[in-house]
Amino acid sequence: MIRRVLFFVFIMVPFLIVAIPLQWLILLLHLPFWNILPRIFHRLAAHFLGLRVRLIGKPETGKATLVVANHISWIDIIAIGSVANVSFVARDELNRWPVVGFFSRMQRTIFVSASPRDAARTATSEMARRMVGGGAVCLFAEGRSDVGTHVMPFRSGLVAASQTALIDAGARYVSIQPVTIAYTHLQGLPITRPERALVAWIKAKSVAENIWDILTSGTRDVTVAFGRPMPLAEGSNRKEITRRAENEVRRMLVALNRGGKLLENEA
Repeated sequence: MIRRVLFFVFIMVPFLIVAIPLQWLILLLHLPFWNILPRIFHRLAAHFLGLRVRLIGKPETGKATLVVANHISWIDIIAIGSVANVSFVARDELNRWPVVGFFSRMQRTIFVSASPRDAARTATSEMARRMVGGGAVCLFAEGRSDVGTHVMPFRSGLVAASQTALIDAGARYVSIQPVTIAYTHLQGLPITRPERALVAWIKAKSVAENIWDILTSGTRDVTVAFGRPMPLAEGSNRKEITRRAENEVRRMLVALNRGGKLLENEA
């Protein structure tokens, strides 16, 4: 814990003092390299939080890409952000949190309503604008977090709305890339089911309790596995594509949770 405090004081704080005004200026001027400082921040934050991130597969680049992932904890954002250049989609309540909301805006998070209907109406145009130029947007497609033992059904509403908005914006198709997040080890040992509560944000715990668990529970190994992109073009069955992405995320999660080897050509 002392090592983490020293890292935060002497590494992260100086970085933030320099990076925050620079990032504000980059966003103000709409410069194309807005993602460089957030990527560095996520890597520093991963080190501070004791995350050892392993990347399997390759993030799609240069194409309109909607990343659909399972969701376990708020630190999923740190893990994905440390290995891929993406914008995240989050509920609008996060925007009102004093510190978290500020940092989320600094990395161009897209805030959506908790209502699926409102979310599809208000967020998809911004998602399309980010993706149509070849950017990637990450959507936690379950709509809520889980402890990481299984994958809940993916919601296809935002996927469909993004498809329509992108086509309206002139894109021929969007790549749907399934991504699996799996926390596999704690302090070098395979993580047990009860220990998953030290990572996942469960309803029974407050935000402060969850942060304290993460800061005091040791080093966690997390795998971020990028699957093969699936093209979603005009006329494609978005429910079928969403179901295929969900099944691929589930397949990779089961393999990683069981300690199996997931090769890059499998992802």
